[in-house]
Amino acid sequence: MPDASAFGDAGASTLGSLHKTGILNIPTLRSLGIGNIDGLDFLGKTDSPLGALARMTERSLGKDTTVGHWEIAGHISSAPLPTFPDGFDTEILDKVRKISGRELLCNKPYSGTAVINDYGKEAKEKNAIIIYTSADSVLQLAVQVNGVMELEELYRICEQLRRELVGTKDGVGRIIARPYVENEDGSYTRTADRRDYSLEPPAVLLPEAVKRAGKASVSVGKISDIFAGVGFTEAERTHSNEEGMEITEKFIDSDFEGLCFTNLVDFDMSWGHRRDPEGYARGLNAFDAWLKRVLPKLREDDVLMVTADHGCDPCYLKTTDHTREYTPLIIYSKSISPDNFGTRESFADISATVAELLGVTFKTEGRALELRNI
Repeated sequence: MPDASAFGDAGASTLGSLHKTGILNIPTLRSLGIGNIDGLDFLGKTDSPLGALARMTERSLGKDTTVGHWEIAGHISSAPLPTFPDGFDTEILDKVRKISGRELLCNKPYSGTAVINDYGKEAKEKNAIIIYTSADSVLQLAVQVNGVMELEELYRICEQLRRELVGTKDGVGRIIARPYVENEDGSYTRTADRRDYSLEPPAVLLPEAVKRAGKASVSVGKISDIFAGVGFTEAERTHSNEEGMEITEKFIDSDFEGLCFTNLVDFDMSWGHRRDPEGYARGLNAFDAWLKRVLPKLREDDVLMVTADHGCDPCYLKTTDHTREYTPLIIYSKSISPDNFGTRESFADISATVAELLGVTFKTEGRALELRNI
């Protein structure tokens, strides 16, 4: 985005980096028209795209998961959530110690995989918790769950800390439980039992509006956690992209009216933050193959949208965090004309469009795309 340099991300390009691996193979997304989106000429254009298209601009002053999802759901954040580039202050640390009864280690921005290998041995010796952050508004608690602490105890600590930080100057966007295990060779590996504890949304957002209208509002993956559970009639947690796609397909096969909101966690967690462009490209290839299988299942009045809440360029080595980028929007339906809407002013246009499609009353600064019926 034009303001990327203000976020330390000048030149970042997630899709550009995946393309440069030489292994990106996304024929379904290409047929939908991803290469026709503004700024993505390197992917190759198609003369007859199957999907409606747009390039989405983030208006919120942030590039993290919470503000990105909130904007997709209709809220534009005028101020960034608090970040902790020098670690957490004494007041927060004292709260964690009081709630957990444990010693704390690290307390600085750190890579999630590196921090457990650098502090895991000491944490085991001291029965301690590793506390760390990133460039985002997150407080992460990493604990060994085969020998130091039970998983449910870690969740309890995070839940209580979330409650105590609401409404304070340190109202961090997300508290994240980061369980890990010690391997036989003495190394450490994070488990798939991560759990996010977010601030409650600052307004009525799309999922809640859909729910209030008496329609299904379904979360797949960490979506419900990002919205602090607000606004959903059903929530399915997942541990991988594969599981997320499998559960989403279950809802595609079912008969319901409303919203199914899915987050595929591995793009960010396993490949973007880990700066693994080949893994990221293979993951997008797998998603593309899944799309090819499920698109024929869509009914005449089903609408599928593919988008993102931020960039996470796996080749941008100044940081291991998210990158400030435009995001793609692809809309596919058997009944919607495949028009190109150019560059939009806000992610919130997505929620305005969904609300209009569902006939749901919803107040947002976003503007609905003027979709045409075929």
